[in-house]
Parts: sequence; C-alpha cells; structure tokens
Amino acid sequence: MKYKLLAAALAGTMALGACTTDPYTGERKISNTAGGAALGAGLGALAGLAVGGSSVAQRNAVLIGAGVGALAGGTVGNYMDRQEAQLRDQLQGTGVSITRDGNYIILNMPSNITFDTDRSDVKPQFYSTLNSVAIVLNRYAKTLIDVYGHTDSTGDDNYNLNLSQRRALSVANYLNAQGVDQRRFSVVGLGETQPIASNATPEGRAQNRRVEIRLAPLT
Repeated sequence: MKYKLLAAALAGTMALGACTTDPYTGERKISNTAGGAALGAGLGALAGLAVGGSSVAQRNAVLIGAGVGALAGGTVGNYMDRQEAQLRDQLQGTGVSITRDGNYIILNMPSNITFDTDRSDVKPQFYSTLNSVAIVLNRYAKTLIDVYGHTDSTGDDNYNLNLSQRRALSVANYLNAQGVDQRRFSVVGLGETQPIASNATPEGRAQNRRVEIRLAPLT
C-alpha cells in the first residue's frame, strides 16, 4: 500500500527549536526529551516523510539538483567502508546488528529494543541509539536511507501492514528530527511479507518483528 508524499516540516521545526550541542562531538542534535516530545505529537509529527517509498532515481535527482554531489564510481567502496566502521563503533552493545552487502549497509533493529508491544512510538531508552545512528548519517550526506518496517504473521494482515508502516515512519522521523535530511529517505511498511525466520516459533517471530535501515551510496 502506498501513500502520497506528505509535504511538511513539523518534525524539522521541532528539531530546530530543541537542538543542543554535543559536548564531545560539537555536533548539533535534538535532546532525548525533545525527541520524545516530537514523536509524541502524534500524526502531525509523522507527516514529514513519505510512506510507500520514493525511488532511488527520484532521490538522486532531488539531492544532486540541490547541490549534494554524487559519488564517483571509484570512491564508493571506500566511502561505504568508512561509514560502516563508524556505525559499528557507535552501535556496539546496542542490540542493533550491522550487515554489509556489497555497497549497501543494513541496520537491523529488533522490535523488542525499539518498541513496546503493539506500539509504534520509539522507546525512550532507544533514543540514544538512534542519536548515534543520526550522528553517522549526518557525517555521510551522500547516503540514501531506506527504512523498512516488518512484523511477524500473528494477527490481521492489514493491521500488521499498518503497524509496520507506523514503526518505520517513527524511526525515520526521529532521525529526521536529529537533522538527517528528509529528502534522503524512503519509508516502507512490509508487514509480514518478508520474514527472516520461521513464524512457527516465538524465537522466529521475535526475529521477524524488526525495523531495517538500508543505506545506499548516492551515485
């Protein structure tokens, strides 16, 4: 199911009004408290990004047209290597797994550390992890960001699809509120359609309930 792109800047406006400077990195970022407030604003805070996804070609054109230069072919691998290394350094011990697939990086965020049961608002204790992701994404502006929500097969298909969309959008909006350019994002809920384990066991269902962030170079 796809929805039209919703224009808007509520999440960005909140971020500008609640930024602090990290004393260790010197980077501007939204505070944990303000991040929670932005997410708690309900549908308004979810209106800044698209559910259903925008194509790589569309985002490439928009970003390059805005002056974000594309990566040359010979520099892509090194660029993604450096980004992967910094993500691994930032995300040690958080429960987020990192997989490298060619020039793509996939962050797997299990729902048990990201969301309460049947909820789509990010847990406050996960804010610091997303803050760490945002720090790296802001350093590597020539990266496209695809956010995918997934559920297990328990319950109604449409309900699971909608829940996966809301969860993916919550993660994307939190990152956007940390200053990550919304033009880089595609946000897609996939419901129960792409399991990575068997839904016949509690352990398998737990693996299937997740949000994935797929990072691709801007070329």
